[in-house]
Amino acid sequence: MVSKAHDEAGTTPWPGHHAVAHLPGSLPMGGVVPLTPVHAFDSPAPALSLQPQPALRPVRQDIDLGGLLAFVIDEVVAPAEADAIVAATERLGYRDEAPGIATPPGMRMNKSVHWVADPDFTTPLLGRFAHLLPPALANEPLYPALSQRINMYKYDANDVFNPHTDGNWPGYSLSDDRSTMLEWGPGLRSGLTMLLYLNGPDDGVEGGNTRLYGVRGRCVDVLPRKGSALFFRHGFGADSVLHEGCVVSGKVAKYVARINVMYGHGPH
Repeated sequence: MVSKAHDEAGTTPWPGHHAVAHLPGSLPMGGVVPLTPVHAFDSPAPALSLQPQPALRPVRQDIDLGGLLAFVIDEVVAPAEADAIVAATERLGYRDEAPGIATPPGMRMNKSVHWVADPDFTTPLLGRFAHLLPPALANEPLYPALSQRINMYKYDANDVFNPHTDGNWPGYSLSDDRSTMLEWGPGLRSGLTMLLYLNGPDDGVEGGNTRLYGVRGRCVDVLPRKGSALFFRHGFGADSVLHEGCVVSGKVAKYVARINVMYGHGPH
């Protein structure tokens, strides 16, 4: 395990961290790293325990893709919360390979780190915007918990995630002793991708829009704005939204978290 450390200001203690799973990790230009870690902190990190933010006013803005489901919710996290997520994941360490992600050569041209968050992060996060989500998808009800596995992506200059659709996933959480990543039961599957933007143009990010492809040639670019989140339908059906992470230029890396919104029945 990694020893405790402090943030740059020296005020926030960060627990150590460890691997809770090792999965095959695909490399951007092909090839697989057999034992790519998924991380967790040794104990809940105070900086990632979300507190009430009365100043936040989440608002949903629907995106017209000609019938496909996509929308943005602004003010999901506060700027300091976004900074804490970036700081946490930089401690865990970004890698070229992405665990459990199978992409063909040349598609995912960015860096990745996956980690399993604590409920004191995911539960209050969902509470801020659950009322703005579809209450059901494909006759499956919205599940009152987000998957705790967070897929992080860092885009340095010239990085891009070429057009693709996201698969649907099971949910994940930590075992009681924090040693293992647990997979939720088969009655629960993700229905929406949530892309949580952790920085954007106001922070010096150049480029990096998320481009959504709709029907009949419709195309919409979504600007990454710090603290906002883009949601869209995913899976292997015709209603899954084709999208890409457009190229980033300049000296400031773009950070985004993919979080899975769960639908279905049963305990996790």
